[in-house]
Amino acid sequence: MSTTCCTTEPAVLEMNFQPEEIAALCKALGHPARVKLLRHLSNYGECFFGSLTDILPLAASTISQHVSILKEAGLILGSADEQRVCYCVNEVRLAQFKKLVAGL
Repeated sequence: MSTTCCTTEPAVLEMNFQPEEIAALCKALGHPARVKLLRHLSNYGECFFGSLTDILPLAASTISQHVSILKEAGLILGSADEQRVCYCVNEVRLAQFKKLVAGL
């Protein structure tokens, strides 16, 4: 993955999750738009917010809400320059989520 604009370091998280945290991650991916956004970022590495508005037929404000939910869950990271925000997948958190789901 390129680090040209998404320079925020992902947090290293423990695998000792409580059921509530697993449920919160599942809830963050509980909307098709958020799954599409995460998949797009996973496939393309990183992109600026304006590019995210091109992949879904939703208002920018709605996409912004979905992005906020993914960020709060730790599934994506964002970094801002003077005029734009760049987003990328938090690979550590996504790998942890996959392990959690596989362990159900």
